[in-house]
Amino acid sequence: MNSSSSSSRKTIRRIESNGHMDSLPSSLLIHDILSTLDFETLCSVSCVSKPLRLAASQALSLFSSLDLSAFSPDAHLITQIFPRFTNLKTIALNCLRLDDIYVTNILGAHVEELKLLKCSSLSSHVLASIGTCCPNLRMLVLELADTDHPKIFSRNLAQLLRGCSHLESLSIKIRGVQDYADSFRSIELHLPQDSSVFNLQSLSLVLDVISDELIFAIANSLPFLLELDLEDRPMSQPRLPHDLTNNGLQSLSSCRRLISLSLIRSHRNRPVYFKNINDMGFFLLLEGCKNLESVRVGGLSIVSDAGFGSILQSCLNLKKFEVRNALQLSDLALAESLGGSCSLVELKLVSCSLLTSAFIEDINSSSTLEVLDLSGCRSVADACLSSVSFINTLNTLDLSGADVTDSGLAFLSKGNSPIARLCLRGCKRVTNEGISLLLNGRGQIRKTLSTLNIGGIRGISDEGIQTISTAALALSELSIRYCHSVTDASIEELVSESRYQNDGKLLRKLDLCHCIGLSAHSLETLKSPYFRALQWLGVGSTRLTEKGDAALAEICRGRPCLTLCQEGCEVGCDDGWQFHRSTRG
Repeated sequence: MNSSSSSSRKTIRRIESNGHMDSLPSSLLIHDILSTLDFETLCSVSCVSKPLRLAASQALSLFSSLDLSAFSPDAHLITQIFPRFTNLKTIALNCLRLDDIYVTNILGAHVEELKLLKCSSLSSHVLASIGTCCPNLRMLVLELADTDHPKIFSRNLAQLLRGCSHLESLSIKIRGVQDYADSFRSIELHLPQDSSVFNLQSLSLVLDVISDELIFAIANSLPFLLELDLEDRPMSQPRLPHDLTNNGLQSLSSCRRLISLSLIRSHRNRPVYFKNINDMGFFLLLEGCKNLESVRVGGLSIVSDAGFGSILQSCLNLKKFEVRNALQLSDLALAESLGGSCSLVELKLVSCSLLTSAFIEDINSSSTLEVLDLSGCRSVADACLSSVSFINTLNTLDLSGADVTDSGLAFLSKGNSPIARLCLRGCKRVTNEGISLLLNGRGQIRKTLSTLNIGGIRGISDEGIQTISTAALALSELSIRYCHSVTDASIEELVSESRYQNDGKLLRKLDLCHCIGLSAHSLETLKSPYFRALQWLGVGSTRLTEKGDAALAEICRGRPCLTLCQEGCEVGCDDGWQFHRSTRG
């Protein structure tokens, strides 16, 4: 919530408590106070009194933007609220429980920015609808499951591009198994011959295979591109000529305005790599793209420290650097390139097997680093946390699968890093004692921690959850999936009155997937009025599902904003949503 929204809410409470609500001019209440609130806060305020409820309904017509991406509204809620918005230019919508007809009804010429996320039940026909209904659209983000044949998708994509001539940013991500590469190559066919007429500056695609042919088409058609984000998920190792090579990378050097580049070969389906890209490919790319501020690369098997180092040394404005599944990246490249003057804001080095804790010493004096992701780097150990604790700007730390222990967490508990998001998933040597050391120290983390993932740690039991409940009072998101020693007592602790009497925050997301120690008895604890702020609950592969859909539906009753996931998705269904065909709630 922004400061203006917070101030307005305090003003409303003060006026209501003094009994002056009826005497307040409605125009002042609606235009100067209620219209400054975000939608969630406005809904809360409307429950205070009948005058506020009526005024809040009128204030909706003044909203120019609406963000419903944090939870998945159902069709009933969308039908009820959207007719009241008459001035929306920016819409962000979680579509997990919506189909084409409800999404199409919110479209119109007034929409300029549109984000449709987790569209598990939407078809690609929504692309054609957007092209027809939103001629003034400037930005589109769309996450689709592969519900249509690629040829149908291609036709609908063509209609989108023809209808939205003012488009500046396009992000289409297809989650599934079909080959959409040919569909995306058709982008070139539908762009104006004079590329300066088409102002597309940002392109983001998730597809089957990234190849030279696709990159050539993008480089030739969009020379003024600022942001390019491509991810592929091959079902088998691509072979020439259907793969990306140094030639493809070199062609991107003609996009001299490029400031953000992401080329990721995902290991989601199987371990595959860009086997035809080496150091020379990046040397050629950087001849024309020296203004890059963000670089993300993944699946590079033969690029060495020299290639990665060239990125860090050539891009003087670089703020975000991410490398995934790089077989030859070592501490040496980072030590030589970062030295003692790291100006990065985000550094993500994921599943890079040669990395150790040594290079962290070269960035512990950073005054800019906010995000550090070392997930899957199994040789990173406690020494890393000793260095990390000195980074006073760090707010996100991911150590999934690292070799850290309770002693390492003790280092972190004494530091000044204002860490809000911490992931220790799969850190097998962490125990309840480590959680206690982490949250009962003198450092900042006990005050700032809002998101914690301790999934897959066998040493975590009810004792550790009790520590989290009583000490991590800012916590709003917790994942304890695969914590087999957690029992019903932990769920009862998380809703205990003592937590809220100490001003603890309400949990919004709770992941209990594969917690086999829970019994069906915990269903009672999960029902209203407990966990009243919950927006997402994961119960896959637990005994909580034994009583069937009726029992689970009772948890959701009266909670239109709650998504109850049985499919085993990651927290918030950020991945796995593509397999949902219906979600209870």
